[in-house]
Amino acid sequence: MTSKPSSSNTRASDCPLTEISPEALNNIAEFFKTLSEVSRLQIVCSLKRGEKNVSEIIKSTELGQANVSKHLKILSQAGLVERRQQGVNVYYRIANPVVFSLCDLACDVLAVHLEQQSQSFESMKLLKNSF
Repeated sequence: MTSKPSSSNTRASDCPLTEISPEALNNIAEFFKTLSEVSRLQIVCSLKRGEKNVSEIIKSTELGQANVSKHLKILSQAGLVERRQQGVNVYYRIANPVVFSLCDLACDVLAVHLEQQSQSFESMKLLKNSF
């Protein structure tokens, strides 16, 4: 029976990212930078239930019009949202719903991290109380 190596035994060559060129890694980093802004995450969440025009996004996020427009442009340039014009209205939708799985995964990672921190704090409290 072959077992998977533990994370401490994993070599750098086992990471697929080591096979990627620095230019491609830069593209990945830029993608994550796009999602690293609170207003953009609010807009992405606003679009989870479907396409919206700018007024609807403003209403659901409570962000200002100029702010929403700026961030929609950035999200669009990054390929995260698509736009469609209908008369005088422009509607936006998520270009690839996999972004929601990525956000769910990030939330799971943060939840595990917070749980570990909580356990560590509880251990410190018990240690402090033993003095």
